[in-house]
Amino acid sequence: MPDSPTLRILDAAANRATEGLRVVEDYLRFVLDDRHLTSLAKQLRHDLAAATAGIPRIDRHAARDTRSDVGTSLSTPDESRRADLAAVAAASFKRVEQAQRSLEEFSKLIDPSLAAEFESLRYETYTLERAADVTADSLRRLEGARLYVLIDGRSSLAEFESLVQSLMAAGVDLIQLREQRLDDRQLLARARRLRDITSGTETLFVMNDRADLALLARADGVHVGQTELTVKEARTVVGPKPLIGVSTHSLEQARRAVLDGANYIGVGPTFPSDTKQFEHFPGLGLLTEVAAEIRLPAFAIGGIVVENVHEVLATGIRRVAVSGAILSAVDPAAAVREIRGRVSR
Repeated sequence: MPDSPTLRILDAAANRATEGLRVVEDYLRFVLDDRHLTSLAKQLRHDLAAATAGIPRIDRHAARDTRSDVGTSLSTPDESRRADLAAVAAASFKRVEQAQRSLEEFSKLIDPSLAAEFESLRYETYTLERAADVTADSLRRLEGARLYVLIDGRSSLAEFESLVQSLMAAGVDLIQLREQRLDDRQLLARARRLRDITSGTETLFVMNDRADLALLARADGVHVGQTELTVKEARTVVGPKPLIGVSTHSLEQARRAVLDGANYIGVGPTFPSDTKQFEHFPGLGLLTEVAAEIRLPAFAIGGIVVENVHEVLATGIRRVAVSGAILSAVDPAAAVREIRGRVSR
């Protein structure tokens, strides 16, 4: 049987962790409006309660002495101030993690297996904290981004420059360079030119697949698929600042991308496309599922044209990524303006 000081520490730490998780859950639910992250926080809170049940409640309460606790009257000025809603969540995450560490260390006096449970919960909290922070930051960075256009390198640098400039003038938010015909040196030259043209503007430049070229060209981000670099590997190459996007073809892949630290996801394919071939089309149903559950910026991908944009928007997804509808248009800029007008309503 643990002594009273140990029980008091475990009791206080369990209370702090539970209280902090409730605050975190409220932030994810009411501020981020993210069903996925909210469900993870709720599960974490229930798992914490289950682990804490390994310390008999009656023993904890018998040892509790709030009225004589010397720490109840100690505070710092920072504890009574929060700058904004995100700061409230950040403080609560730290409160949870610190309490979980205390639970882990002092429960070693009772049961090492119980300590291992608290350790595992702490690591889960770290992952949830990152996902919440990245989601909030990505929503800020991509707040007005609605139209994402994927282009190739064109047949010449002059044609490439002309296309990019016309797309930007028409209101494209992100341009992804996706090209498989050019060799690395030619592709890097296109990427660097795209960087020059977009620098200082509101249009973001994303490199498809090639994290190495994204780094060399100083791109705003890199986009990877399910069979290419992982988010972790891409982040190792490009560093902490650039955006990392991930193509997802199921709700489970979308959930995983959130926890992996992606800044945005492409969701689809929605419709058949001449640009890229797929054996399976999750279609509008997947868009509906993602829109209901995930708040990380999500772009519908695959076969989207002017005529079917309204079907995409009806799912709750407000961002689209297009390629063939623009590149095959007689007037790409006009096509951009028409689609941009529809997704901006």
